[in-house]
Formats: sequence, C-alpha cells, structure tokens
Amino acid sequence: MSLSSARPLDPWRWLVAPLLLALIASVLFAAPIRVFGLHLPEPVFALAPAFAWAVIRPAVLAPFLVLLMGLALDLFWGGPMGLWALSLLVAYGATLFSRSMMTGQSPVMMFVWYAVICALAMATGYLVTMLDALAAPSLLAVLWQYLATIVLFPFAYRLIDRFEDADVRFR
Repeated sequence: MSLSSARPLDPWRWLVAPLLLALIASVLFAAPIRVFGLHLPEPVFALAPAFAWAVIRPAVLAPFLVLLMGLALDLFWGGPMGLWALSLLVAYGATLFSRSMMTGQSPVMMFVWYAVICALAMATGYLVTMLDALAAPSLLAVLWQYLATIVLFPFAYRLIDRFEDADVRFR
C-alpha cells in the first residue's frame, strides 16, 4: 500500500469503529437463531481488532480498549470477570511482542500468525476457565470457537491493510 492511499490514524476510524463493530457482531451472533437445526457459531470477534491494532502500531489507547472489549464480553457472556479481558490482553501483548517479525509478511503468513495468536488467546481462556470452575471445559467446544474465530482473519487483515502505512514513525 502506498503512502498516498493510506488513511489517517484518527482514533475513531482505527480504534473506536472496529471496537463497536466487534461488540455488535458478538451480540448478533449470540442471538438464539438456528440454521438447519444448529446454533450460530460464537467467534471471538474482539480478537480481530486486538490483533490488527498491535500490528498497525503501538498505541497507548489500544490496550485499554482491548481491556474494555474483554470486560464487555465477560459481562455479556456471563463468564468469570476478567476471562476474556486477560485472554485478549495476552493476545495483544504477544502480537505486539512479535510485531517486528510480522510486518511486511504475505497474507498467508499473517494468517498463520493470526491463527497462532488466536490459539494463545483460546488456551489462556481455557486455562483460566479450568482454574475458575475446577473442571476442564469441553475441548471440542473450544476447538469450534477457535475455528470460527480464525475465519475472521480477513477482517483483521483488512484493518491492517487499511492503516498500516498511515504513520511512518512506527515502521
């Protein structure tokens, strides 16, 4: 993407709008709708912007918004408070830590990175749930949620592609 076609990094466009879209999509997919007798999958939509924000640029506001998204998911899904907040922050931190290896990679490699980060977030959520409930959650349910979440990679990649070159100070 060339610098002339890069979007400016105003917080509304690259932080608040994806946050709101992820939360709205989470609410919509939690509706008790059945398609061919099956419930809709419940992917963790918040992982896509959390991954993209860490790849785009290190920002002070992004971790706080990741924390807010996680707490909102905890309240909405009725899970232990801090479960998704911690899982999303671990994913954000791991992405931020490995950001220098991700920049400039092909879309296929970015998908692999996204899948690894999603697996890390799901493993964190699994372990926290196991410690909270003192029982192991269903691995099959976690696997289905993981698969439904990695399918969201095009949304994360679109966000990265849109704003990646907007601030040349962080390349």
